[in-house]
Amino acid sequence: MAKNNKLTVVSLFSGCGGLDLGLEGGFEYLGKKYAKNPFHIIWANDINAKACKTMELNFPDTEVVCDDITKVLAHKLKIPKADVVVGGFPCQDFSLAGKRQGLTVQRGQLYLSMIEVIKQVQPKVFMAENVKGLLSWENGLGIRTMISDFEKLGYHVEYKLHHTANYGVPQTRERVIIVGVRKDLGNEIKWAEPTHSSDSDSPLKPWVTLKDAIGDLEDDKKHFCLPNSGYSKAKLFPGTQGNSVTKADKPGPTMRAEHHGNIEFHYNNNRRLSAREAARIQSFPDDFVFLSSTTDAYRQVGNAVAPVFGWYLAKTLKSTIDGLNSKANKSK
Repeated sequence: MAKNNKLTVVSLFSGCGGLDLGLEGGFEYLGKKYAKNPFHIIWANDINAKACKTMELNFPDTEVVCDDITKVLAHKLKIPKADVVVGGFPCQDFSLAGKRQGLTVQRGQLYLSMIEVIKQVQPKVFMAENVKGLLSWENGLGIRTMISDFEKLGYHVEYKLHHTANYGVPQTRERVIIVGVRKDLGNEIKWAEPTHSSDSDSPLKPWVTLKDAIGDLEDDKKHFCLPNSGYSKAKLFPGTQGNSVTKADKPGPTMRAEHHGNIEFHYNNNRRLSAREAARIQSFPDDFVFLSSTTDAYRQVGNAVAPVFGWYLAKTLKSTIDGLNSKANKSK
């Protein structure tokens, strides 16, 4: 059921709910208020039990189903009808930092579960998120296959590579966003425009730096009164992934899910970045609490879509749906 006439959303591979927070809006980050959006997450699914507990804590009005989506579909559990389906299906098998097995392994084929959900739900629009490496896997075979499979469902599909720093996220994180519109409704997708730029001559705002994002947390008294302020005690071993010192005047590095203790070092304090600092770099508000251990919090942060970026993706979906509604009204 729609809540307060909002557009309903089914969320797949939800993790702790970064994208979902962005879609719903109504949060504050670095002193800026991100207004509520006309979306309500009515049903969410993830396989990670600890991420699901975080999702349940932060989204008390959402039905969270913690299970393997392939089992959910096999057992024919009811997935509610919704206006929108979103999902960041697992990306490790397309990542440049991984083994790049892509569609040849089961995890790399989980987008097919999203396709099955779209078949059942028949949303007006859908949106999928993945890593930049998806575009180059097997010379583009991965993205071409996915687009073709989504189009067979009866959707007009487009994809675009986004840099999250161009939307006010203090992080060098690039992600592929795939959006589909049901062909019986229309075929125009209205992408949200960037708000920030690395170009000093651009009229847009400059990229948000690490100092901008976490500089106030150099004060340990303020930092350690916040939730999830624990940090890895691993020492610095230069030359391996994560074993570098961040720079205050640049956006932070991509927050990774599988850091194995090797989260990057703070640019000023003699320690690794804390889970709360990682969450700030991912644009989570300070009142978003991650359940379980510091290691679990790092993993949930790294797996998430940056909420501020998700908020701009919500603008893409809303503008697209508004265009569909306008077209429908004109045809009456």
